[in-house]
Amino acid sequence: MKKTIFYTELAYIFGLLILAVSAALTERADFGVSMVIAPAYLLHLKVSQFLPFFTFGMAEYTFQALLLVVTMLVLRKAKLSYFFSLVTAVLYGFALDGAMAIIALIPETSFAADLIMYIIGILLGTAAISLLFHTYISPEAYELFVKEVSRKFGYDLHRFKIVYDCSSCVISILMSFLFFGLWHFEGIKLGSVLSALVNGPLIALFSKLFERFFRFEDRLPLKKYF
Repeated sequence: MKKTIFYTELAYIFGLLILAVSAALTERADFGVSMVIAPAYLLHLKVSQFLPFFTFGMAEYTFQALLLVVTMLVLRKAKLSYFFSLVTAVLYGFALDGAMAIIALIPETSFAADLIMYIIGILLGTAAISLLFHTYISPEAYELFVKEVSRKFGYDLHRFKIVYDCSSCVISILMSFLFFGLWHFEGIKLGSVLSALVNGPLIALFSKLFERFFRFEDRLPLKKYF
């Protein structure tokens, strides 16, 4: 079967925009945000109590900057592409705040509608991450950490993604207890745990689907800079 060319630069743009919409949908559905973004979301909830201008998007690139530092410490090296990852995080943060503003315009919904928003959000998020895994442009710090560490130590990418998501789940629970009191699960619900378990397999599934129908190619000669 002849495959359609999908330029990796477009995969980067679509991946970021779709990921922002995904995060906004899951936050609005209120079944619990993805464990990948839960630490940043909890940071947003806590800091915005004192600094109202501190948006979800700002919390995202603040937390990702910290994760980039951890990445460099684990790998014991720093590359220019790691700093481009911070640029990606900032772009995503602006896209997320825009998506949050648009989704907020949706009127009050029912439980069934919220459930549909949550499912769509999870599917869009995993598809977006798969797209970002297919581009040479530095992804967000979350994906960069998974990509670089799994490559460094020879781990299976999608299995390590599951490990990372579950670890993020534990960190988010601890942050919730620290920020809002013992046994207070702010922003973390059953949907958060479910997403931690299904994200890895769904990303692998979307990767297979994309690679079945598309051939990812670079359109611009910029790969050497990343």
